[in-house]
Amino acid sequence: MCEININLQNTDKYIGSEDFKLLMSKASLSNNKIDNKTGEGSEYLGWVNLPQEINPEEIIKIKSTASKFRGQSELVIVIGIGGSYLGAKAVIDALSPSFGDISKSPRKDPMIIYAGNQISGSYANEVKDLIYQYETSVIVISKSGTTTEPAIAFRFIKEAMEQKYGKQQVASRIVAVTDKSKGALKQLATNEGYETFDIPDDIGGRFSVLTAVGLLPIAIAGFNIQLLIDGANEMREIAKTPNNIVEQYAAIRNALYQKGKKIELLASFEPKFQYFNEWWKQLYGESEGKNNKGIYPSSVIYTTDLHSMGQYVQEGERSLFETFIKVKSQRNDMEILNNIEDLDGLNFLAGMKFGEVNAIAEQATILAHVDGGVPIIEISIERLDEINIGALIYFFERACGISGYILGVNPFDQPGVEAYKKNMFALLGKSGYETLKEELENRIK
Repeated sequence: MCEININLQNTDKYIGSEDFKLLMSKASLSNNKIDNKTGEGSEYLGWVNLPQEINPEEIIKIKSTASKFRGQSELVIVIGIGGSYLGAKAVIDALSPSFGDISKSPRKDPMIIYAGNQISGSYANEVKDLIYQYETSVIVISKSGTTTEPAIAFRFIKEAMEQKYGKQQVASRIVAVTDKSKGALKQLATNEGYETFDIPDDIGGRFSVLTAVGLLPIAIAGFNIQLLIDGANEMREIAKTPNNIVEQYAAIRNALYQKGKKIELLASFEPKFQYFNEWWKQLYGESEGKNNKGIYPSSVIYTTDLHSMGQYVQEGERSLFETFIKVKSQRNDMEILNNIEDLDGLNFLAGMKFGEVNAIAEQATILAHVDGGVPIIEISIERLDEINIGALIYFFERACGISGYILGVNPFDQPGVEAYKKNMFALLGKSGYETLKEELENRIK
């Protein structure tokens, strides 16, 4: 059972009860739009009931492929960008040991690395070197197969795999997650005999972690994807109840936005949340940043970032608020030792657990930031496990849709991401972009 709670007491002095009540009413109406598919972008709401409606045969197929890859691979390369990799990496990093299983020989789980999420030549060469060092399998994820970053990554990875294994054998080591019927990657997979998984037409990339896009890498990493889905489904049910925590989060962040709080920092004292933060930033940035509107999503990991960003958060411009994800129970913990010399003066901590000190540091930080004029939302989960992470994913997805509707934008499209692509294609000399190329080059001069 998932255990997620929200605490809004440190926003009270910024938001009057009537203001919050009004925003809660808007949140409820927006939530109904999602259920009834009456809002903008309703053609991309396939994720809403996915935790309940996912085909059991799809889960069986994912588990079967994951078992095959785990058996044949020391290394699995996930090729994708944005939602095609961030959700999987967020979950895998949150649930995995911080340093993998490097101490175990032989490895229990394959190494999972990511490619096609940037265009660095040195990174590409390092990935290529690993293919020749380890038994390797590949998941390539792209709706179209023509997105620049993953497409050029797959070119060199496919070539290296064929050089190592031969064209016939390599087909059993590559899986394509793509459109069910069209596109360059689907055509290539058909021609080459790759196993395929479908990306549903009604689910956008940033909402796709509970499809094969995210579930296949997560299963290969050794985690229970059914529990992940179960946690998401529990939160789906919670989101249907009156005045639920999903609506509360969407309402309060919009209430703070209306009071001039334009930046939201997602904060955690658990370093395993680093890539969960990155997934969350894409989810909210791509969903809400439209029509010159939107809360700017940023993130910090404490206590690390207290020594870099802490000064600004404490005393900088008062245009931000923080949302803390608090983890109540540590998976493993360690006691702080007594030191005879006590040169660092920290023997007063001897006998305490690291987790206890971390929790006190968290509370001390919240109090300090509240005193510094930062409104704080607290979201707490009982522990880092599949059920709670699944619930947290759905919590933020559902709240994102509600929040976007309150804001007055379509939270399920992303028209602005094409601008840089057009400029890049023009400057690279792609056919059809000649006029724009000339214009841009004149601007650069």
